[in-house]
Amino acid sequence: MGKKKRMDDWDETEEFDELDRAGKKGWVPVLIAVVLILLIAGAGLGAKLYDKYSYSKEEMDLYEYYSVGQDWETALIVQDEIIEEKAVCRDGNFYLPLSFVQDHLNDKFYYDRHEKLLLFTTPTELYEIPPESCSYMISGQPQENEKVIWILQGEDPYVELDFVSQYADFLSEIYGQPNRIQLYIQGQTSQTASIKKDTAVRYQGGIKSDILKPLVKGDKVYVLEEMETWSKVKTEDSVIGYVENKRLENYAEEEIGLPGTYVAPVYASIQKDYVINMAWHQVTNAVANSGIEAMLANTKGLNTISPTWFFLSDNLGGFVSIADQSYVDSMHARGIEVWALVDNFTNDVDIAQILSTTTNRKNLINNLVQTTLAYGIDGINVDFEQVPMEAGEDYVQFLRELSIPCRQNGIVLSVDNYVPTDYTAHYGRKEQGEVIDYFVIMGYDEHYSGSSQAGSVASLGYVKAGIENTLRDVPAHKVINGIPSYTRLWKISDGVSSEALSMAVAENYLAQNGVTAVWDQETAQNFASFEADGATYQIWLEDTESVRAKLNLMSGYNLAGVAQWKLGLEKAEIWDVIAEYTSKAQMSTQTSELPVIVTD
Repeated sequence: MGKKKRMDDWDETEEFDELDRAGKKGWVPVLIAVVLILLIAGAGLGAKLYDKYSYSKEEMDLYEYYSVGQDWETALIVQDEIIEEKAVCRDGNFYLPLSFVQDHLNDKFYYDRHEKLLLFTTPTELYEIPPESCSYMISGQPQENEKVIWILQGEDPYVELDFVSQYADFLSEIYGQPNRIQLYIQGQTSQTASIKKDTAVRYQGGIKSDILKPLVKGDKVYVLEEMETWSKVKTEDSVIGYVENKRLENYAEEEIGLPGTYVAPVYASIQKDYVINMAWHQVTNAVANSGIEAMLANTKGLNTISPTWFFLSDNLGGFVSIADQSYVDSMHARGIEVWALVDNFTNDVDIAQILSTTTNRKNLINNLVQTTLAYGIDGINVDFEQVPMEAGEDYVQFLRELSIPCRQNGIVLSVDNYVPTDYTAHYGRKEQGEVIDYFVIMGYDEHYSGSSQAGSVASLGYVKAGIENTLRDVPAHKVINGIPSYTRLWKISDGVSSEALSMAVAENYLAQNGVTAVWDQETAQNFASFEADGATYQIWLEDTESVRAKLNLMSGYNLAGVAQWKLGLEKAEIWDVIAEYTSKAQMSTQTSELPVIVTD
């Protein structure tokens, strides 16, 4: 038998060969695992890189994009913006919201919600259009249209697109799927570009944003805004989104003009070739008409008088008249025009109900015009006060409609207005300035009987602001500024109260109490304050000096004239100051120089 090898006889080479063979077999799976891990990691990284840098192919629903959820809804794109308001598609015809038409295309459209009538006024005609109809009336004459002119969608009126286009200058294009109308309501210069390589317009700037519309090489887009790597664009069919700048080339400019087929008519107005010097004559009953001659005894240069003759008497447009033929004839013999005043505060009437219904407005207008013509009255002076805000549009429509027969019959239409404030904006000063002949500012009652603190009836700053704010909307040659011939005596005790005084009574009151008024530069009035009967009395006088200051101010604006409330409250010398103003103002209209009144 062989003997076992001793330790020092062990073959090391043999042992390491065994180990080497075993090691190689162990590393193979490890290597495979590593390779697999690297492959998986690489695939994951590649997927992430692909996900990060690849372009999304998701498409946005254009109905959602234009926010049109109903079959009838039609998107509106105005200039380069999608607006919230929607048009209506019915029977293949398109109808614009009346509110949009009024705000952007032609504000002479008006809707009578009570009688369900759409009205449209021109300088000489009134259109009356019933709903869901092709038939309508123009100043009582029947007319026909090819399409239904307007419809109700719910409670809201919509006007047919082609009908509106006859009375407004705008450009429109209609596209489908979904229905949308591109409107240009004013001309503009647009930057265009062509697509360099097939791409897509996306909802937002980014390759992951949803696709709104594919674009191919050569397509034209309008570039609305250029950013670092993307541009906001509008396609030729009015899809607005984003395209990469690198996809755009051949930049150019394109003029988008309006058709010019409609030209807005000019509202011809009656304008006297002299400066108006008017006084209101408050007449409360027919007997009082006989007192006019005595009241005119001290006047100078008066060329217009407005007697308070017509008083609204019911909610159907009826009124009481105390017009007097001999009065009119007497004024005409003196060379004075008569502008009869109609008011809404003598009787308890609902002015909103009168103005908001076409039948009521017609009744009032027809009777006013017929009465005016019957007496040979020269003009109508509208003095509707405290018209509620919700009736503002109705009030403006009343003046539009009244202006038509006045214009046709040579009747002067003047309207009395408050000094402009935010809460009287609904009186529509700008629209009045277009359709009426004279706009009269009632430049007084800065502080009135219900005021919580004492103050001037018409400080110079108040008058100045009233004129300047009016002239923002109304041309100067139509503006008559009204000044007060009265003041208020204020009593301050436990509370504040006042009473209105004529010029003479106010001065006599101070004289009887031994009080001398002192000129106040800020208000441009003589002011007095004194103690009596345990109370403080204050007064800001209207007198020759205060009137002169107001007229000097007015002379800088080249207005149509001056009016005063009311005849009989003034002192005789006031007429000299007014006559001086009107004389120099008349000269300025002939020489184009502004009049200046020399201060005493």
